[in-house]
Amino acid sequence: MNLFLNGEATEAPDGATVGEFLRQLAMPEKGVAVERNREIVPKSLYGTTRLTEGDQIEIVQFVGGG
Repeated sequence: MNLFLNGEATEAPDGATVGEFLRQLAMPEKGVAVERNREIVPKSLYGTTRLTEGDQIEIVQFVGGG
């Protein structure tokens, strides 16, 4: 299925969950925030929130430093 990741067109497997999509991108579930269609997806719902055609996904990865 086609969707947008951080403003760029990309593809995800049909019926993929947010968690599966993060694994496809080789991103950890910890240390990231995911927004789907302008709504934050709680980490507790990554495994059950299904992506759909045309979704707009924003992923922000937290980076520590000093």
